[in-house]
Amino acid sequence: MAKRRKRGDGGVSLRKDGRWEGRVVVGYDDKGLPVTKNLLAKTKSDCIAKLKALRDSIQAPAPEQPKPGILLGDWLDIWYQTYKKSNLRPNTQMSYERRIYQHITPALGNIQMDKLTTNDIQQFYAKLKQGGRLLRSELYGEGLSDQTVRGIHTTLHAALDKAVAEKLLFRNPADGCRLPSAKAREMQVLSPEEIQRLLIQAKEDSCFELLLLELSTGLRRGEICALQWDDLNLRTGELRVERQVHRVKGKLVTSPPKTKAGNRSVILPVPVLDVLGAYKETMNSRWMFPSPVSEDSPRDPAAVRKRLQTVLERAECKKIRFHDLRHTFSTTALEHGMDIKTLSTIIGHVSSSTTLNIYAHVTDEMRRTAAVKIDQGIGKTELQAETQLAPRKPVPSTFQAHKGQRRKAGTGCVTQINEKLWEGRYSPIWPDGKKHPRNIYAHNKEECEKLLAEMIVEMKTEIAAERKRLKVG
Repeated sequence: MAKRRKRGDGGVSLRKDGRWEGRVVVGYDDKGLPVTKNLLAKTKSDCIAKLKALRDSIQAPAPEQPKPGILLGDWLDIWYQTYKKSNLRPNTQMSYERRIYQHITPALGNIQMDKLTTNDIQQFYAKLKQGGRLLRSELYGEGLSDQTVRGIHTTLHAALDKAVAEKLLFRNPADGCRLPSAKAREMQVLSPEEIQRLLIQAKEDSCFELLLLELSTGLRRGEICALQWDDLNLRTGELRVERQVHRVKGKLVTSPPKTKAGNRSVILPVPVLDVLGAYKETMNSRWMFPSPVSEDSPRDPAAVRKRLQTVLERAECKKIRFHDLRHTFSTTALEHGMDIKTLSTIIGHVSSSTTLNIYAHVTDEMRRTAAVKIDQGIGKTELQAETQLAPRKPVPSTFQAHKGQRRKAGTGCVTQINEKLWEGRYSPIWPDGKKHPRNIYAHNKEECEKLLAEMIVEMKTEIAAERKRLKVG
């Protein structure tokens, strides 16, 4: 009986042409199928010798694998750094690192992975719900949200699944865990009256154009902060969305949208175009909404969120997230008859089903319109229905904007020196990155404000000319 070769040594066989062929497995492809190499020799002994030489030449030291009894924290680090990190966007990397290094590893990292039980993980999730919040607990409470706990579970479950695939575990102990419900955060939208009050107050607080554009397009916060004037065609009304702004490790960075659907174009209404056209005349930055600190940088999305909260409070509106302005736009668009497919394209969803899932609720306005159409179909209120099908226009608001003590950005400052002397000061950042302040003086506040406004116009013209000169140079 022929002697069987050892596993991994490869195999040799006699071909019909009289030569010997050697074949050995050198690895496996993405589908788990073997990848082989072969060679030919005149004799069996030569074939075996050549096969051994080939096997020795292709054998590389195997990557260091965790040994049985490895700690969960060590495996999480190996799994994230080796298998996940290189395929993740910067923001997603930060999410994974928070889950692993701030939550899972401190609580479970010292447990041997093969001794980790479903009960250990279940108790960990319960503690996260009770007191797992590390920041801003005074605002949001001691426990983490259901969505955050589910995200932590997703990361831990994936890491343990990989351990099972690498034969470090027999089964995934996270399989049997009971998770908090996947209930989405409650959606809030502004009423027509609240929208009016918000925009009236926004004019006073120097963010009217940004909030008007948001309520007209439903852009994400990072997308609207990343807009540049080159993205807008004032003649056709086309606005291209090609990037987003987000903060990574304390620094603002721009990147393409997460999905192909995020790259899109939106057609703006004529009234919004008119507002943006007039607004552009006052700007000296390539960014549509530049940072108040530096015109060469986009506005920080976190600053936009904080400014919205101030405007909402002064406008006597309910407290909502910036993302709820996106919901407000979408709900208003549906109420005015926009179809789901068009809305899905405008707001950048991957598919219409996503839009349907989010906006499955039926608003009072849509119910009213449906009832009128049914009544019209019966044929009893045909004339009356025609006047009611369009959404009702809100009554113009009588709200008066709250006058804050802080001056609007870009208007300088006015100070009374003594009873007969006022000083106006403007300190813009010039193209060299430095502030070059100038002062004017007058005998009363009204005259000082007038002279200051004239000086600001002159300085902005000079700054624009200097920026153009440097660009040409």
